[in-house]
Amino acid sequence: MSTKIRVAVSGATGRMGREVVKMVLGDPELELAAAVARSSAGEDAGIAAGLGHCGVKLTSDLELALVESKPDVLVDFTTPHTVLEFTRLAIKHKVRPVVGTTGFTPETIEELDRLCREQKIGGLIAPNFSIGAILMAQFAAQASKFFPHLEIIEYHGDQKLDAPSGTSVWTAEMISQIRKELRQGNPQEKETIEGARGALYNGFRIHSVRLPGVFAQQEVIFGAFGQTLKIRHDSYDRAGYMPGVNHAVKKVMQYEGMVYGFEKLMG
Repeated sequence: MSTKIRVAVSGATGRMGREVVKMVLGDPELELAAAVARSSAGEDAGIAAGLGHCGVKLTSDLELALVESKPDVLVDFTTPHTVLEFTRLAIKHKVRPVVGTTGFTPETIEELDRLCREQKIGGLIAPNFSIGAILMAQFAAQASKFFPHLEIIEYHGDQKLDAPSGTSVWTAEMISQIRKELRQGNPQEKETIEGARGALYNGFRIHSVRLPGVFAQQEVIFGAFGQTLKIRHDSYDRAGYMPGVNHAVKKVMQYEGMVYGFEKLMG
């Protein structure tokens, strides 16, 4: 029988972290090695996630948890303010980071890739773990060959800190790999209120909506003479990301270097 993959969860009491803990505890191929959170230290991680007692206590010291529990993988859904430090710590201790937090620059990703290769381990940074969202972005990129005039609208709750979202930026990057840069709209266009037309990326616009009651949606709207095309994905629950996280935890064991984008592990 194969050895279980030992998983540490950072941000284990957060909304995504609790779902990750549930996913790990529910998979016989995985084992919860450690659960890290700034609060509730000493509480059982299973109980904190809304399940029964699992025997793993929450701790606030990530490095100590990595040293003592010796996980294979660290899943991190914390904040842009902490995630880089946590990712470097994981790599330092030869733990494979699977990161769902956005905000990494290309230079930082290059640095983390080098660190992973020095330790001969794999890692993943993914703006989105939803398989449906990945497909949405891939379909949009293909459509941009034939409909180069487009705009992206992304919707999230009013507590989301970054705008535009990591998923919308990543979608724009995918589109730009296929679509030649084209400055859309009337060249005489003028915003009478600053920001009315949204953020400009490679000639097209990204719009961010932030409202209470919204979870996570994104649509790419294409326009052409006499027709429009809309490609849209809606997420209704954080549990929808867990099949992707589960797949990533298992796949990252087979890679070396830092991978950017969950779609690269989907094959």
